Amino acid sequence: MANPWLTIIGIGEDGLAGLSDASRKALASAETVFGGERHLALADVGSRGRAWPVPFDADVVLSFRGRPTVVLASGDPFWHGAGAGLAEKLDAGEWIAHSAASTFSLAAARLGWRLESAICLGLHAAPFERLVPHLLRGARIICLVRDGKAAGDLAKWLSARGWGASAFWTLAALGGPREGILEHRADGFAGDLAENLVAVALEARGTRGIPRSSGLSDDLFVHDGQITKRPVRALAMSALAPRPGELLWDIGAGSGSISVEWALCGGTTTAIEAREDRAENIRNNARAFGLAHRITVVAGQAPEALAALDAPDAVFIGGGLDRAMFDAIWSRLVPGTRLVAHSVTLETEALLGELHQCHGGELMRVEIAHAAPLGRYRSWAAVRPVVQWSAVR
Repeated sequence: MANPWLTIIGIGEDGLAGLSDASRKALASAETVFGGERHLALADVGSRGRAWPVPFDADVVLSFRGRPTVVLASGDPFWHGAGAGLAEKLDAGEWIAHSAASTFSLAAARLGWRLESAICLGLHAAPFERLVPHLLRGARIICLVRDGKAAGDLAKWLSARGWGASAFWTLAALGGPREGILEHRADGFAGDLAENLVAVALEARGTRGIPRSSGLSDDLFVHDGQITKRPVRALAMSALAPRPGELLWDIGAGSGSISVEWALCGGTTTAIEAREDRAENIRNNARAFGLAHRITVVAGQAPEALAALDAPDAVFIGGGLDRAMFDAIWSRLVPGTRLVAHSVTLETEALLGELHQCHGGELMRVEIAHAAPLGRYRSWAAVRPVVQWSAVR
């Protein structure tokens, strides 16, 4: 990197003493130093310091392009820090970084945990629901939280959801002379910490958490009856074959149960739903599962609502498919896109038969019956058969 104008420096609670020679040299020659008020005080940069705008805005730093500038961030700036947000707006030769040990690394070292096995989350600017997919018995989780009050709020949140027995550590000012580590039970934590910067570690003890299999219980979702039922949803997810980082169009999303299960697999979803009350159910389910950042709800009717959307990796159509909708969707898909459509009506079933004949793929008819009372005995109560067509563009 020839003559980068921006240096991104990770600084710990030990301040200047913990910085490398290269970091100190960059600090000494910088005209302007950006950072949080705590960072600026640790680095003792005086009048050259400029506190981060709230909310954070990388463009403020870019306005100093070409002049010697330093950005200070806690620990490793590229792990829940400002580093990536800056680097993605710059050419490779414009910046250089000197990272320090992250808060996650320091917390794991203090607790004797294997960092590669711990779940590391930034909750200082995110809802506690982000924890939901990760709360399993025995899970070890390290979280960045905003302050001592947030640590107390998190302990109450865990207790209210059946995880009050969890071991709960508060770790303040790690790596510095004011370092403090205290162990609690989540349901016994008073939340009266004075420190402004707190990491929380927990070893989850409580209920069982969310299963990792496809076909979650219908009872986990808010819905008005418009939901892809558990066994059929498991078949749909198998055909959709989600992979982390992929995008799904969930058309006629209803309760958003398909969207939720896709997002739990690490993907993102655009859920299209014409009815606003059902769209709100999708939003509620996304929040409850800690997946609101992965599920975007579009209130509208397909195919018109698809016009401005990014091309997906997969499409699920839970019902209501007709020829015009299919043609509009199929023409938007890039080669390799997976499409799965369900039908419970004779008319749509006939259309899926035609599409299978024309485009190939797999056509399957599923009949499910559940045991139910019949007088003093039991019998099979059949539900409507579902036809599933799955194909690759």
